Amino acid sequence: MAGEAENRAAFRVQAGYSGAMDAPITTRIVTALATAIDRDSETGRRVLDWPGEPVADAMVLRLVGGLHALHLAGIDPALSAVFVGAPVDAAAVLGAAVRRHDAALLPWLDGPPQTNEAGRSAGLMTGLLHLAERFGQPFELLEIGSSAGLNLLIDRYGFDLGGVRAGPGDAALTIAPEWRGTPPPDADVTIGSVRGVDIAPIDLGDPAAAARLQAYVWVDAVERRARLATAIALVRAHGVRLDRGDAADWVEARLAEPQAAGVARVLMHSVVWQYLPPASQARIRDAMAAAGARATAARPLGWVMMEPNRDLHRHEVRVRGWPGARPMELVAFTHAHGAWVEGLTPPYRTSDYVMRGVAPG
Repeated sequence: MAGEAENRAAFRVQAGYSGAMDAPITTRIVTALATAIDRDSETGRRVLDWPGEPVADAMVLRLVGGLHALHLAGIDPALSAVFVGAPVDAAAVLGAAVRRHDAALLPWLDGPPQTNEAGRSAGLMTGLLHLAERFGQPFELLEIGSSAGLNLLIDRYGFDLGGVRAGPGDAALTIAPEWRGTPPPDADVTIGSVRGVDIAPIDLGDPAAAARLQAYVWVDAVERRARLATAIALVRAHGVRLDRGDAADWVEARLAEPQAAGVARVLMHSVVWQYLPPASQARIRDAMAAAGARATAARPLGWVMMEPNRDLHRHEVRVRGWPGARPMELVAFTHAHGAWVEGLTPPYRTSDYVMRGVAPG
């Protein structure tokens, strides 16, 4: 259990992360909050007495999302001055805003931020290209932690990944991150089905839910906000197959279902692993290992993940495929929101994913 010093330090950790992602206004806000938070509000007391692991719980981003929602609602000009980068005393303004909007901010601390981001599909597609080169079969994609389901539209997005193109040519949304390093394999990707699960899925048909998702997009990220608006419109137009449930239960159930010959079944996720209890992580690993042992050339199994390495202020794209003893491989680094992807060169580093930069709870 963290104490007040550790909880305040979480703001500095997040400031380092947002600073590395070229978000100067968000970095200023997070840095100011480290000193602005006090015990004169229930929100402040809850933050300073956070009972879990504040970094892994994304406690800072919960609060920033709530403050950003107030800014987007246009109800507090003093607070909005900070969000537009005005030369004001950010710590004083934010401290007063937390006290003034205590009741409105408290619910934002109740659950992890829903930072569903279509740009993360760039990292996932990078991993899928590696598996497409290996398997040469259509994919049946299974995503955990799908949130609002934006990455369940991966079959509808177009991609330009270092000159390697994937997805429909007439896609309403094309994701083309700055590419660094080695391009991914130029393989054909066919996606037959996509299905996801979330413990608390977001219904983007609800305007309030869509507004909440938009509040979690940092104020600096103009391109992300535009991309999110397009992705929300696509979800509303086409729908997604998104279940409500526990990730470990769902993975075990999906892997137990019959798999068609000539189809590669792939588990994928992005910025999800840190939110799963250790017992759930272990169950998913065990389920994948057992299914991998049953995999054949006609019914292969894959695992693609995009998860944070906070020591490096970037995310890792890792890929595993069965059958075979080839271990999980680190094939790329990526920006948390898909602004850039850096393809790595073989031989790839091989190891299971370990959450770095996150203190044990």
